[in-house]
Amino acid sequence: MKPMAHLGVGIGWRPEIADAVERLDGLDWVEVVAENICPGHLPEALGRLRERGTRIVPHGVSLGLGGADRPDPEKLAALGERAVALGAPLVTEHIAFVRTSSPLLEAGHLLPVPRTRDALDVLCENVRIAQDALPVPLALENIAALFSWPGEEMTEGQFLTELVERTGVRLLVDVANLHTNRVNRGEDPAAVLDAIPLEALAYVHVAGGVERCGVWHDTHAHPVPPVVLDLLAELRSRVAPAGVLLERDDDFPPEAELAGELTAIREVLTATARALPQAGDAPDTAREAAKNPAAGAEPGADAKPGADAKPGAGEAARTRVALAQAALLSALVAGTPVPEGFDRARIRVQVRALAAKRADVVAKVAPELPGILGGRAPYREAFLAYAKGRPMTAGYRRDALDFAEHLLIQDLPADPAARRRLTAWWRERAGARPPRRIVRWARALAGRAA
Repeated sequence: MKPMAHLGVGIGWRPEIADAVERLDGLDWVEVVAENICPGHLPEALGRLRERGTRIVPHGVSLGLGGADRPDPEKLAALGERAVALGAPLVTEHIAFVRTSSPLLEAGHLLPVPRTRDALDVLCENVRIAQDALPVPLALENIAALFSWPGEEMTEGQFLTELVERTGVRLLVDVANLHTNRVNRGEDPAAVLDAIPLEALAYVHVAGGVERCGVWHDTHAHPVPPVVLDLLAELRSRVAPAGVLLERDDDFPPEAELAGELTAIREVLTATARALPQAGDAPDTAREAAKNPAAGAEPGADAKPGADAKPGAGEAARTRVALAQAALLSALVAGTPVPEGFDRARIRVQVRALAAKRADVVAKVAPELPGILGGRAPYREAFLAYAKGRPMTAGYRRDALDFAEHLLIQDLPADPAARRRLTAWWRERAGARPPRRIVRWARALAGRAA
């Protein structure tokens, strides 16, 4: 692989902290959530960063490359357009699944891929499809998880190593996620770092979280804890990363606190600095031979696999992965029984976390709804009751409209003035008249019958 271009220390760009990001001293680069920007209408603050030479990397969250379906060509094209519009040196995504097509369900969250041969075959083929479609190199992030899959056949290190060897994809290592998985799944972060090919490292994520009742929640809404900085030092003792990025998505602190967290990251990198290989440098040949005796030569820069690459996933493997993921996702969002072998207590935690996230994101994309319904608490109560039996199938904006329609069908809210406001809100966005009373009654009766 070619050495990664130097990125330095950066921060996740979010509209809520756009002004603060522009003022941060010594900021080298930023990362943006790809789905939150439009190539032809970049936010002014982001445009100013680009004009002054700050590198911008788009970070996707919706491809679902670990899902049983092949990647959506439209989503790939959109991600590529954002890379070109931003002049990005690469794009990044996640090793996760986010939806199923049969039944049609959306998690609204990154869910772990089973570390099995079937799932790896599917993931590798999906990655190669994405690489062929994207105009710049792709890097994939290890995710945080609340639970493990039963019957896994590989460790995290083995899974990531084979993924890199078979596709030439780069890795985005999130050290906060390594800590999350240590608490939640009993995985040893040092063992993962020892096993994975750090020469494939694109850059590093650092973020905060919180532990509740023995479960670590990767919130991106809390300060980075010392234990995560210790893992950054562990990684830095093995390789010199091209870039390190601070993620913060909610409960944004004052500008001085953000600057302090970036300073703490720089101090870790400086304190552990010594003569180390750069990410992308040729790997140690003895180590490579031990891992893969048949490998005679290093693959090309951010390579698509060569002629001796393993074949793509067969349809039988895709079907097996699809059935397993559908059974799990249905249990998480549609209330069906938990598949055999899963930790039921952890699945219950994930169910609550997904519902809470869904309510919070809908409130962000439709901030008028809590006001119409009388505040955050009554909105949340109404939304969670709605979500319990109605899984998301088409994204958060559609979910907000469906929630509003659900309330109107039930002649809610009870206050006529609030109901009129909700009707007007729904009509403006749905582009249609609300259901007539007779239709609402019919739908309500059909719902009760179901």
